[in-house]
Amino acid sequence: MKKLRHLFYIFLLLGFDQLTKYLVVTKLKGKDPFQIISGVLQLRYHENDGAVWGIMSGKIGFLVVLTLVIMAGMVFFYLKIPAKKQYDALRIVLIFIGAGAIGNFIDRILRNFVVDFIYFELIDFPIFNVADMYITCSAALLIILSIFYYKDEDFDFLSKKKEEGHE
Repeated sequence: MKKLRHLFYIFLLLGFDQLTKYLVVTKLKGKDPFQIISGVLQLRYHENDGAVWGIMSGKIGFLVVLTLVIMAGMVFFYLKIPAKKQYDALRIVLIFIGAGAIGNFIDRILRNFVVDFIYFELIDFPIFNVADMYITCSAALLIILSIFYYKDEDFDFLSKKKEEGHE
């Protein structure tokens, strides 16, 4: 039942990502950027045919295959996580990463590019989207959890086979 709830969360996060991209396409495509804080933060329509922050530009086919491989690995990893409270943070991180990966994957399949729109003008940071935030923040949190919260033995479930009569 919990896994169904987690699937619902993925769809909810995915829906928010796709809604923001839809709004940007319908309201900002072909128009001047929308200033949220002048000189600091703006929304602007951008077609990204690469990965996060424009890296690997023009390699859509490779990125589609890479996303499928990563998603398969994440599903495998997620399904092996023990149903213990100590792993809740890990599950949440994977839900956000999965939603972000699927959100950008949908764009690559349907549009042949990813819609980016958040631009920190103050530091000239590459334009990104909500899915990128899900992935980047969750990946950073995953690293922090791996270093400071979980111990090596907490990941033994990845290498142990199910014992007979135990889950």
